[in-house]
Amino acid sequence: MNPILLDFPHGFETERLFIRLPKPGDGRVVYPAIQASINELRQWLLFAQNKQSEDQTEANIREAHAKFLTREDMRLHVFHKETGEFVCASGLHNIDWDIPKFEIGYWVATSHSGKGYVTEAVQGITNFSFLELKAKRVEIKCDAKNHKSRSIPERLDFKLEGILRNDDLSVNGNELRDTCIYAKIKNQ
Repeated sequence: MNPILLDFPHGFETERLFIRLPKPGDGRVVYPAIQASINELRQWLLFAQNKQSEDQTEANIREAHAKFLTREDMRLHVFHKETGEFVCASGLHNIDWDIPKFEIGYWVATSHSGKGYVTEAVQGITNFSFLELKAKRVEIKCDAKNHKSRSIPERLDFKLEGILRNDDLSVNGNELRDTCIYAKIKNQ
């Protein structure tokens, strides 16, 4: 089946969070979160290596919106239900609809770090993947040195399936890095 024909909700809630597809206009809340979090994001994420304008962030969000609708990539924006504040970005990437399987990625606005929001969001996204998208496999890949990122799948009982040695370069390109692969499979 062509994945563009799949109907499923474009947003859902967890206990404290509202999680939805990115929408035009989200740049006004995502851009300041990136700017305020840039020192933490630069350590791990390629997109944070180059300075972006608010217009560039908005254009990227609109591209992500289109890719969500075509089911190529499914970025998700996470907001606090009570305050409406932008908390983090996550999503389902490297999608293989034939299986189906998805990879969850995430970053948090520094002002919301350490409050359990990313863990809650990833649990919600994992549940959404299995229930709504009929996933057979959900993965989380992260740099072996990124202990905060690794703690999320470990807290959520994802299985560490392996560590790929010398699998990637650090975001500055100066060092070889290992990649941890965590996964949950259907009925796990």
